[in-house]
Amino acid sequence: MADRDEDVAKTIGLNAPRRTWWKRTLIVVLLAALLSILWFGVASNDRQAAAKYITSEVTEGSFVVLVTATGTVEPTNLFEISSELSGTVESVNVDFNEAVEEGTVLASLDTDTLEAALQVSRASLDSAIARVAVAEASLTEARQTYELSRELEQRGVTAHQSFIVNEANFARAKAELQSAKAERALAEANLDIRQTELEKACICSPVAGIVLDRAVDPGQIVASSLSAPVLFTVAEDLTEMELQVSIDEADIGRVRVGQTAEFTVDAYDDRRFPAEIVQVRFAPEIVDGVVTYKAILRIDNAELILRPGMTATADITVAEVEQAMVVANAALRFSPPEEQDATSDERSGLLGMLIPDDPDRTTAATNMRTVWVLAADGPQEIEIEPGLSNGKFTEVLSGKIALGDQLVIEQLDE
Repeated sequence: MADRDEDVAKTIGLNAPRRTWWKRTLIVVLLAALLSILWFGVASNDRQAAAKYITSEVTEGSFVVLVTATGTVEPTNLFEISSELSGTVESVNVDFNEAVEEGTVLASLDTDTLEAALQVSRASLDSAIARVAVAEASLTEARQTYELSRELEQRGVTAHQSFIVNEANFARAKAELQSAKAERALAEANLDIRQTELEKACICSPVAGIVLDRAVDPGQIVASSLSAPVLFTVAEDLTEMELQVSIDEADIGRVRVGQTAEFTVDAYDDRRFPAEIVQVRFAPEIVDGVVTYKAILRIDNAELILRPGMTATADITVAEVEQAMVVANAALRFSPPEEQDATSDERSGLLGMLIPDDPDRTTAATNMRTVWVLAADGPQEIEIEPGLSNGKFTEVLSGKIALGDQLVIEQLDE
């Protein structure tokens, strides 16, 4: 029994120093954590006191919301004139930038062959007309003979066989007249074809306008067997032109027919031209995976200073905000620098490993935005509901801010 007590005492004597060591270690860790919290709190207060801010005032104002798009100036009606016939160009009567009227002869083809073919068709028609006259005379004779033969046959004066022959001659004469008339109609149609071909040898302007392009010279051979070549390009009226712009798919939902716009061109970069949307096309245009939609804007070019093909940048007014509370967009982008405070240090250290984050600190995503109002004790976080924006200012629909509040847009540290 004495030996057993002696062994227990020895065991107690050996384990006591180990428990004391763990207690001391835990106390040291807790003290270190407490000192870190205090140090970061003091440092944070010092930085807060030393920080300076650039602010923007909450004001009341008006602005317009614009959608920017690029495109080209084009004539409202553009005509590409070709030749339906093949042949040699005999003459070219107009040049670049020349004004033409409807029916103006732009160029002519060599018509010797066409005129000869026209004469042949006219002769064929004359022959067909003569054959019709002969057939009509033969029919008149056959009809009279037939009627006389029928009368005599009814009286029994002539033989029945003679009546049958006269009846057949009469029917044959009617058929010959019908055939002659058909040949006359065919000759008339051939004459019309030759006449039309001769008229088409004259390459004329379908409208009054200006010659933008000429791609033919005298002596050139025109071959239209496969595809008709474009010989002239005529713009109907350059005083009324259109601007064709490409609208990004992200902005197309805000663009409507009737909206106004202003655009600039490189040739007159200090001048803004008015325009109005007259059409927004549904068909998409996909280039390198980018989807855009074509919008047509009507423009006035009474001064004739805008030229087809000019590249233009248009600002389309899609909305207007009048007398609303507005804030600078820089205030919506501002966020205080992340600082390691006592709470963050606590959760990043040993206790952070043992104690999980509070799930109540996570908020659901909403359409609200955060601004920081500069108060006496530093910036205060305020939630607002933003409205329309023009890229520089944003309309405020709701939120606990007032006119004159100073919103932080940048923090400066000493």
